[in-house]
Amino acid sequence: MDNLLSAMKAAADPTRLRLLVLCAHADLTVSDLVHILGQSQPRLSRHLKLLTEAGLLDRNREGSWVYFRLTHEGASAALAQTLVDALPEDDPTVLRDLARLEALMSERARRAEDYFRKVAEQWDELRAFYVHDDEVEQQLSALIGEEKVTDLLDIGTGTGRILEILADKVERAVGIDLSPDMLLLARSKLERARLRNCVVRKGDMHHLPLGERSFDAITIHQVLHYAERPAAAIQEAARVLRPGGRLFIVDFQAHGLDILRSEHEHRWLGFEEEKMADWLKSAGLRPEGCRRLKGDPLTICIWTARQPQLRDRSRAA
Repeated sequence: MDNLLSAMKAAADPTRLRLLVLCAHADLTVSDLVHILGQSQPRLSRHLKLLTEAGLLDRNREGSWVYFRLTHEGASAALAQTLVDALPEDDPTVLRDLARLEALMSERARRAEDYFRKVAEQWDELRAFYVHDDEVEQQLSALIGEEKVTDLLDIGTGTGRILEILADKVERAVGIDLSPDMLLLARSKLERARLRNCVVRKGDMHHLPLGERSFDAITIHQVLHYAERPAAAIQEAARVLRPGGRLFIVDFQAHGLDILRSEHEHRWLGFEEEKMADWLKSAGLRPEGCRRLKGDPLTICIWTARQPQLRDRSRAA
């Protein structure tokens, strides 16, 4: 009861209610909120601190930036969403705030598109080496859709494309990436698509900022060939995978195109299927096969593995 009362007291302020509504629509920094609400940074920082301490907002640091978002987990998550839903959609203040948020998101999109144009030529060149993205995405989407997924993690989310295509198949999705530029692009795309069940966070694939057994499904899409220690990355993914959950790795089958190493920073020239199976088993996962999508000249593999149920582990021990 005390936690509920504290959360209700924290929300009982016009500015803090406005903050909850805005943070229900997007990941926002203090600077974003200063721009939208026209209030001072110290004042808004105090409001945000109260809302975060009450469990109504999540606070996530990315380098020197801190993003706030309406919480979706914890004791106060239901109250936070109820408060946002209770505000009339035609409230003049809310409408004005959301219009300013829309303008801010449009500016983010413009900046993200500028960045994307700078690297698009290289990405198009890379895509020419293998099968079309839509074929890979269809296969991955079908695999994910075979079972109910509450929480999805996309490691090395890049532009957030995997979150986009899988958003309607999961209840919640988190994308992790180390690049601030990629996170900017991903966040902008997700906001424009109104995919509110998807968030992106800064993090290292070898040291995920996430708790154990947090996700039903994990995707690692075209990332492992950049990793110095792919086996360690798989071990870390297994750590946050729930019993019965599935890991999906999309990457190149072993190949000999050294240009990808010399000109495109690939650390590994694809992976042998037996080596991948060994890494999965060493992480405590049960390999469930590999789908091959042949391209010219490269072949894409979609490896699937499952985290055994706790009773299966006990029986094996």
